[in-house]
Amino acid sequence: MQLSIIEAKGGKAGDKLTVSDATFGVKYKESLIHQALVAFQAGQRSGTRAQKNRAAVRGGGAKPWRQKGTGNARAGTIRSPIWRGGGRTFPAQNTSFKQKFNRKMYRGAIRAILSELLRQDRLLVVDKLVMESPKTKILADTLNTLGAMDALIVIDSFDMNLALSGRNLVKVDVRDVPDINPDCLLRHEKVVMTVDALKKIEEWLG
Repeated sequence: MQLSIIEAKGGKAGDKLTVSDATFGVKYKESLIHQALVAFQAGQRSGTRAQKNRAAVRGGGAKPWRQKGTGNARAGTIRSPIWRGGGRTFPAQNTSFKQKFNRKMYRGAIRAILSELLRQDRLLVVDKLVMESPKTKILADTLNTLGAMDALIVIDSFDMNLALSGRNLVKVDVRDVPDINPDCLLRHEKVVMTVDALKKIEEWLG
């Protein structure tokens, strides 16, 4: 399969790049993509509750009074659940929402997503994206030329200038190859990918 490489500055199609059909020509698998997306989103969830039992509450190491002779009820710690300021008998704890998802299935889902993006003309391959300094306007003009104002930009390695340039654009997300996931690939209208990033992805998924 051959892809057209677009010049980032001019927006014109240039050379052709040959890519593997095993990575970018995969059949669309809705159930696998859905499973990968749900598993990823579940893994991003964090618990919203945490209470302490008698062992977790600070203090209570010393016995409040001796066992016999005071007339008081027996007590071994001031952090008992029946004391004010004590721990809870059955404290609520955070729940892990993480789902098991095999690496082979995950890579298969990424292949299916990239292949479908390519079929829908939503995957744009550019020669390079280099920012000499953090300039949001320059990046916005480049994306406007490409017709990709709602875009995920994928680069081969992290570039601080590019990240800072895209940070203030509402519908633009800049990520390097190890940081891409099903959620970010599906969230945007276009995926703008450099040639180096494409080769790195092909090496990863090949």
